[in-house]
Amino acid sequence: MPPAKSASRGYAGGQGVVGVKALIVVESIWGNTEAIAVAIGAGLGAGAEVVRIDAAPDVLPAGLDLLVVGGPTHAFSMSRVDTRKAAKDQGATRVPRLGIREWIGKLGTPPRGTRVATFDTRSVAPRLPGSAAKKAMKRLVKLGYEPLAAAESFGVYGYSGPLEEGEVARAEQWGRTLAGRLA
Repeated sequence: MPPAKSASRGYAGGQGVVGVKALIVVESIWGNTEAIAVAIGAGLGAGAEVVRIDAAPDVLPAGLDLLVVGGPTHAFSMSRVDTRKAAKDQGATRVPRLGIREWIGKLGTPPRGTRVATFDTRSVAPRLPGSAAKKAMKRLVKLGYEPLAAAESFGVYGYSGPLEEGEVARAEQWGRTLAGRLA
């Protein structure tokens, strides 16, 4: 993983397409979703910033080209207080105080034309239904965000991981695809 930009903010973007100003807000409990977010940021390029949900701004920065929101799928959807508590009870040590569900609930109407993409991590063994990314996209579109791509899911073995083989590379490629759609 790249070095932390600061302990409270997240990670700097990678070496992908230059000139895309993107904010990637990520909820991660076991570290898998955060690894995907960092890879997406690398694909988007130097203008991408990954921010952990606990440090995510309530007001989005001006001039944002793309908002990317990601979180784990819990109980068929975005996490809730009780599902995050259950993760902590299962041994998770980095459980955020709020999730993308609550953060999206605090967002206001975006400036016209604000683009959004969503992703999640979901168990592939056992394969479970539901998608936090699809639920997040639905809520963001209802607020007025314009989808840049369909919600994307990345596979995790079990609840705590590891990520399915090849998912980090696929996430970086997805970031490049998103950047290309903005160009």
